Amino acid sequence: MADLPSQDHADQQQLRLILAALQDGVILIDPDQTIAWANKAALRMHGVHEVAELGATVSEYRSRFELRYRNRHRLPEGAYPMERVMAGEAFDEVVVEVAPAGENEALWTHRIRSLVLNDAAGVPNCLVLILNDETERFDAEERFEAAFSANPAPAVILRLSDHRHIKVNRGFLEMTGYAEDQVVGRSAYEIDVLEGAARREFAVERLQQGRTIPQMEAVLQLAGGGEKRVVVAGQPIEVGDADCMLFTFVDIEPHKRTEEALRRSEGSFGVAFRLAPVPTLLVLRSGCRLLLANEAFERESGYVQAELVGKAASELGLWADAATGRELERRLEAGDSLRDFNIQLRTRAGDLLDLLLSAEAVSVGEQPCVLVMAQNVAELRRTEFEIASAIQAVMQDTSWF
Repeated sequence: MADLPSQDHADQQQLRLILAALQDGVILIDPDQTIAWANKAALRMHGVHEVAELGATVSEYRSRFELRYRNRHRLPEGAYPMERVMAGEAFDEVVVEVAPAGENEALWTHRIRSLVLNDAAGVPNCLVLILNDETERFDAEERFEAAFSANPAPAVILRLSDHRHIKVNRGFLEMTGYAEDQVVGRSAYEIDVLEGAARREFAVERLQQGRTIPQMEAVLQLAGGGEKRVVVAGQPIEVGDADCMLFTFVDIEPHKRTEEALRRSEGSFGVAFRLAPVPTLLVLRSGCRLLLANEAFERESGYVQAELVGKAASELGLWADAATGRELERRLEAGDSLRDFNIQLRTRAGDLLDLLLSAEAVSVGEQPCVLVMAQNVAELRRTEFEIASAIQAVMQDTSWF
């Protein structure tokens, strides 16, 4: 730091020893804009090893590092935290993205607060910036935001402290007909996702406790009037520093319509589907979402009907090879007939099954569907082996010819 009276200098040295061990980054600035000192944490948060690499002054720091707000807009001259504290402004929290000058992508995210140290006469003799490295946290939040928004499964996030919805994805908006501003900021009483829930009192109790809400049927009110029957589940998560509940939904009306159509169809078809000895699926051609699975498929895959309905195989990770799975779904959506399509299925327990699939386009009610039947290759090979063994045993003794 700049020359100070001996006692002040001793105090500064003790201060530096204390600050050097902190995990938070600390930068000390003299009133003449000189960057006097920084601890190792602050240097690490800028990708440098020496204080001089930050710049000798506040102005040099601005020329060496580019700061942006979270919306990617650059901080104008005079808005850098160093410049604001030099202007006498105190602030508790500023979040900025930091990159070396000339870099397009930010490398770090800093949460910064300021502190002013005065001498015995009450005159500021040291300006302090305290930095928290929030890079990993904000990167994780960005990944979550991207996954949440892109997930086709309808979902909303409710903040537990005030029971208001803070996020909603496109899947929920498309399913219900609401606009985003009709959901975000609204309370759980205005947009009640647990309305008509099969075990509403239990679900509300779990919500108040911030605990997992198991899957149950519920009724959602639609924006344009009317209702939609869904399966809803709640999972506690943390968004930022707030405890929240992530609600996910499965639209079961296609499933209900399919069941009703099956009941109206020839009884033998429904019975044959459920009791078919090989794993069998009924798949909606649009999006390749699963509508029904028979008992043999549940037994082989380890999944139960409620986990399958309304979801695409890719969401569940059913196909061991993603590329082969995409080719299969492309052909199913096109309504192609399949015979002996070779694919590996990953069971709920993580085991792999070699299957030969056959598929045929069908209509159930007014819905274009595909009937998919699978044959376990291992079972087929076992049967072939048993036949071959029997023939071999007979041929060992040909004296009876």
